[in-house]
Amino acid sequence: MLTKRIIACLDIKDGRTVKGINFINLRDVGDPVEQGYFYSEQGIDELVYLDITATKENRKTFAELVTKIAKRINIPFTVGGGISSIEDVGILLGSGADKISINSSAVKNPDLIDQLAGKYGSQCVVLAVDAKNIDGKWMVHLVGGRVPTQIEMFTWVKEAENRGAGEILFTSMDHDGTTGGYANEALRKMSKLVNIPIIASGGAGTIQHFADAFNVGNADAALAASVFHDNVIPIPHLKEELRKMGIAIRI
Repeated sequence: MLTKRIIACLDIKDGRTVKGINFINLRDVGDPVEQGYFYSEQGIDELVYLDITATKENRKTFAELVTKIAKRINIPFTVGGGISSIEDVGILLGSGADKISINSSAVKNPDLIDQLAGKYGSQCVVLAVDAKNIDGKWMVHLVGGRVPTQIEMFTWVKEAENRGAGEILFTSMDHDGTTGGYANEALRKMSKLVNIPIIASGGAGTIQHFADAFNVGNADAALAASVFHDNVIPIPHLKEELRKMGIAIRI
């Protein structure tokens, strides 16, 4: 049985880790390199670093930070934000990132998924999807959730899989930062639609929420930020409790 993964997300703005609610009202929560090291020592399985203003401000995710992170930690980590070309990805992977996450650039140029999968392998390509439930339909949003589109999420993730994406990082904008639980119904529907791993994101507040993402949502991994940043749920305790619930987890 494949083990479920626990992932900590660090949203980066101006070189610092920040956290908000529903993608707004950002607050500073620490140094991304030292936080990454702390989480790795606590037993987190993976890290995701997202430069949340890179696309909006037309900046590239800075390779300098990636290099520092790679020197400090020894677990897999994904980098996203402002990635729009094969060259961007080459720089980030060369700086030490294990995977890259693309969102806005993939929607604007879907061929980018094919190109990246062809050059670097699907295992390196994570499609990030920020979506909101509008009148019963999950609609994709771009630029850190600021720009709505007419693209329906389930259609988009299936196309992305067909193009070579190796993983889906689905963030429910309705649940993000609310600590009220993940979008499990949407996760469950997505898990039946695609055959690549799905990372649940947005809404973790309790240990039961993680369990529900796995047992109800059929997610392959659960990502969280504020409950880890604020030490609401210590990672070793979370993993031990999930294991007691019968969930295959790496201790």
